[in-house]
Amino acid sequence: PGGKKLEPLKYARVAVEASVSRRKAECCILGTTSLLYHCLEKGVSVAFVLRDVGVLLIEGSKVQMRFYPDFLEKVIGDRIQDSATLKALQKLDMVVSQEVPIASLSFTGRVIIFPK
Repeated sequence: PGGKKLEPLKYARVAVEASVSRRKAECCILGTTSLLYHCLEKGVSVAFVLRDVGVLLIEGSKVQMRFYPDFLEKVIGDRIQDSATLKALQKLDMVVSQEVPIASLSFTGRVIIFPK
């Protein structure tokens, strides 16, 4: 739809970037996408921990991204020193500490965490 061309994933390039064999890269990617598919199909909550960025949480039809403060500071280009700004971001549920247990972010407290 929309005239966009789908391109196959280049497993060899992923393998080089991850310093693993092509076979291992392909197995990891296929295993992860298969597990994600089954979790979403069964309505199991999942969380993707994106190193140095934040957590993408998927619960049912709700998708929420929460960012680590350090990442937001890099994007903003300055430290978040204004406590009012930080409190506003926290009220919007946009900020999460790296020390917070991922399961505590979900409604049920049960979540499958990627990557493991």
